[in-house]
Amino acid sequence: MKRLFALLAAFATVLGLMGAFGPQAAAANGCKVEYTVASQWQGGFQAGVKVTNLGAPVSGWTLRFTMPDAGQRVAQGWNATWSQSGSAVSAVAVDWNRTLATGAAADLGFSGTLTGANPKPTTFTLNGVACTGSVDEPTPDPGTGTPVEVNGQLHVCGVNLCNQYNRPVQLRGMSTHGIQWFDQCYGAASLDALANDWKSDLLRISMYVQEDGYETDPAGFTNRVNALVDMAEARGMYALIDFHTLTPGDPNYNLARAKTFFAAVAARNAGKKNVIYEITNEPNGVSWSAVKSYAEQVIPVVRAADPDGVVVVGTRGWSSLGVSDGSDENEVVNNPVNATNLMYAFHFYAASHKDSYRSTLSRAASRLPLFVTEFGTVSATGGGAMDVASTTAWLNLLDQLKISYANWTYSDAPESSAAFRPGTCGGGDYSSSGVLTESGALLKARISTPDSFPTS
Repeated sequence: MKRLFALLAAFATVLGLMGAFGPQAAAANGCKVEYTVASQWQGGFQAGVKVTNLGAPVSGWTLRFTMPDAGQRVAQGWNATWSQSGSAVSAVAVDWNRTLATGAAADLGFSGTLTGANPKPTTFTLNGVACTGSVDEPTPDPGTGTPVEVNGQLHVCGVNLCNQYNRPVQLRGMSTHGIQWFDQCYGAASLDALANDWKSDLLRISMYVQEDGYETDPAGFTNRVNALVDMAEARGMYALIDFHTLTPGDPNYNLARAKTFFAAVAARNAGKKNVIYEITNEPNGVSWSAVKSYAEQVIPVVRAADPDGVVVVGTRGWSSLGVSDGSDENEVVNNPVNATNLMYAFHFYAASHKDSYRSTLSRAASRLPLFVTEFGTVSATGGGAMDVASTTAWLNLLDQLKISYANWTYSDAPESSAAFRPGTCGGGDYSSSGVLTESGALLKARISTPDSFPTS
């Protein structure tokens, strides 16, 4: 399995009978709610609730509605603290979405039980104000062409990843598994499927340094990474070159190798618009100051050959911004890497990392440029059951914050985090339901929805 985080946060959404819902924040002056039933099965269903604030900004909010059928009950919710008393349901903001500016929206959801019909609620209130408004959304100007054709050379502006028009963008894509083990998964047919059927914006090229990786054949692995960069470019996708350091966890162990590797790939790919450099994957068992020191020695090597390329640096605690080591984003905020055009990596595994990790990401996103260069739908081991509710909450949050992401993994590895069933990479089908795992089906459905890359 890929790896096991040292500390896992275990937070459960508070559900149950409550006689009172607590104090309200300032009243909203209007709102709109979109309620959708995403799926339904015998005795249960999953619903999404998008609330848009049309009035003055609010800091702290409560959304209320009444279940139209007495047999409908909230079972588990996300992106809010959910409770139910009788037929009355309450969703209270959590840390990362408590503030709603005018026009801003929060995406919530829950799974529920039911004993009969499943009618939709029709009346919602936000801080006591009826949500009866409508939203006049501007027609997006998404541009035409591949992701690279539309966006061109990317750069960091403020806390966002921005395109050639200086507008924030979100890239959505997939990560390879270790190319020393699953190279057969990354040929013309599979990358055609990723670009054309999955509509992926991004291919993360995961090159392990140890574990039979780069250190065994530096020239061979460098050449293979460059070939995959070319294949992504030919299909209009961005290529995230991942120097996949994992064991040992101190990236300085591989400092000399990193300088050699990035000098080579940056010089070779400097003229391309589709390359992003991830200079260390998941630092662990090491201080942030040590990671920062490593970054400040490797980034100049990249810049010497490619002054315009975006660089991503991993963070402490397996790229958790320190959360998995009992810290938080402040260690990076208060001691940032001395470099420009830089982003910080954040990783999560949805079944293991929930509210405290989402809260950290949300706080940090207003202060640091973040890129989720790796995440999984399952536990931190890379295995176990997929957590649909937590994965959905994470993806909704990343969409809301315009944070780019790559899912682990576009492979047929014998683990539940893999997108394909074992044996898929020996054939030519990388898109049909017959070859996708539960995780792969969910990610393909999310990634293949249309991008809205702004061009003006």
